[in-house]
Amino acid sequence: MAEYTKPWLSLDEQLEKLQSRGVNIGDRNPCLALLQAVGYYRLTGYLYPFRESETYLDASDRQRVRVLNFYREGTSIAEAAALIDFDRQLRLLVLDGMERIEVSLRMQVGYVLGKRSAFAHLDPATFQASFVSIPADTPSANGIAVAAAEPTPPGQAKSKHDLWLQRVLERQDNSNEDFVAHFREKYDNRMPIWALTEIMEMGHLSRLYSGLNRELSTAVAEAYDVPSKRVLASWVSSLNYVRNVSAHHARLFNRKLQVAPARPKIGDIPLLDHLHSAEIPKAFGVYNALAVMAYLLRSIDGGRGWSHKVVELVSGFPESQNMTAAAIGVPPKWIELELWR
Repeated sequence: MAEYTKPWLSLDEQLEKLQSRGVNIGDRNPCLALLQAVGYYRLTGYLYPFRESETYLDASDRQRVRVLNFYREGTSIAEAAALIDFDRQLRLLVLDGMERIEVSLRMQVGYVLGKRSAFAHLDPATFQASFVSIPADTPSANGIAVAAAEPTPPGQAKSKHDLWLQRVLERQDNSNEDFVAHFREKYDNRMPIWALTEIMEMGHLSRLYSGLNRELSTAVAEAYDVPSKRVLASWVSSLNYVRNVSAHHARLFNRKLQVAPARPKIGDIPLLDHLHSAEIPKAFGVYNALAVMAYLLRSIDGGRGWSHKVVELVSGFPESQNMTAAAIGVPPKWIELELWR
């Protein structure tokens, strides 16, 4: 493994390095201020799409693309600054929408499971077998984990349900919320599912929903007019990923989604049929996630204010000769689609 030997560079030296690689600096003072505000690596992350590339044949005669160290003609710091500002606004808009989606999902999961039992989250019958099953050599009842109000003891094999419950109970133990203290003091820390969901993060909700049996998962999906557990589970997992990217201030606008939302079958959700278009890449760009969010928010409160904010923001994308709004994954004439009107 190679040893890292690159030296520390001052802000002026960083700027000179960019200039030597073909980046138009313009007025140095704003450029230095930007470097000081966001750092070299964040700035070059937004400049990355502007780098030159070349094709070559590898040892197996397969065509490959190699990204080079210099930038396309006309690339400027100003372009990167505009993208950084756009991406910041996009992340804030995503977090605004996700707040409503996450709160709604807490309510629906707590409501549907609570109708079954106040402590349905501890009942193996609430879940599909693969979520509560544990290895055969682990103490169990007919190969099914016996859920309890405490995590499985250390060193003992755990089911997916055990691991999920352990994380949720740790969050409960660390919570300073008054209502959590109330259950801790009066009910020996036993919280009904409709209260417990209020302290769950999106990741907890995603894992819980993915483990539910068909009856309960379908009931939650129907609350959002989503045709199946498969689709909603995929959406929740994908939106959790997008939310985390936004919450940690990482580049979002042209990110390849590590967890892409499932596309409903054509006709199941007409507003999203266009996602099957060949012009919309499944994973590259964040448009698919934005479309799913717009649909869910319609189902939650019937409003279209968030969708209109997306249209307004993306319509002002800082386009240049090397970058257009297609980097987000938006299809041609997307604004005319019913989803965004």
